[in-house]
Amino acid sequence: MKTSNVGELVDRMLAGDQRSLARLISRVEQDRADVPAIMQRLYPVLGKGTNAFCIGITGPPGAGKSTVTDKLTAHVRQLGMTVGIIAVDPTSPFSGGAVLGDRIRMQQHYLDDGVFIRSMATRGRHGGLSHTAKGVIKLLDAFGKDIIIVETVGVGQTELDIVETTDTTVVILVPEAGDTVQAMKAGIMEIADLFVVNKADRDGADRMLMDLRMLVHMNTEADGWEIPVLATQAHVNVGMTELYEAIEQHHTRLRETGQLAERRRAHRRRELLELLQHRLLTSILERMDHDPDLHTLVEQVQDAALDPYTAAQQILASYTPSVS
Repeated sequence: MKTSNVGELVDRMLAGDQRSLARLISRVEQDRADVPAIMQRLYPVLGKGTNAFCIGITGPPGAGKSTVTDKLTAHVRQLGMTVGIIAVDPTSPFSGGAVLGDRIRMQQHYLDDGVFIRSMATRGRHGGLSHTAKGVIKLLDAFGKDIIIVETVGVGQTELDIVETTDTTVVILVPEAGDTVQAMKAGIMEIADLFVVNKADRDGADRMLMDLRMLVHMNTEADGWEIPVLATQAHVNVGMTELYEAIEQHHTRLRETGQLAERRRAHRRRELLELLQHRLLTSILERMDHDPDLHTLVEQVQDAALDPYTAAQQILASYTPSVS
């Protein structure tokens, strides 16, 4: 697509055309050559300081994240705000696409013009967010969504990715996840801004709530902020009002202390580094397909004739990236 056509598509999207938004998201997901032109066109809008508030919903499979996202979205809509949802699913090892079974739980919102839902695959990030998800967040932000929810399976790389992408991270757990909490204890405080024990009508919920509250009390932040631990039963819409109020309290705290601006500065830096890493690796791999010397180095590593450290050093020493 020519730059002028990209501009027209962006203009239509900014005017409220959801079909143009969907087309632009597809281009970002496909990592098309015109994505830089799209983002450049969006930045005057994104730089005005009216950014959407971005909420990350993560946790182990079966925790009820999609149901929580569904009910939370319904509550936000009742308050008169618009919502963009990015539902990130594990990539299918066969088709490379997302496994979208849980999306049926959010079907009530598909006819609501105030809600835009997009399912995305992790695309090989071992359960983490693909780098394109951050581009999609920008599109939803520029489109004018008040709240953006990123919901993803909390395994592997996801927890770190979600913290480095969203403003507030909600970790959803279930009473049966007691052993998971013990295993995560060393790093769990770095992940969550809020804890939610969903399916709190099940056996073990009280113990889980007590353990989490003890954990956060021992790790209260220097400024006195103690991570909320909430109980919900999302399938019957119990606890959703309290969850949204806790999210809003965290948002207010971030904004008033200046942490929101600092988090977003850190996110932008991380995004730049990830984009450089992705583009440089892609460029090197493409060059390997056509450069016999680089191909020979790869063969030598595969045959154990050369160690990978030396090979990597030689590849980088010979590599001059093209500027496009």
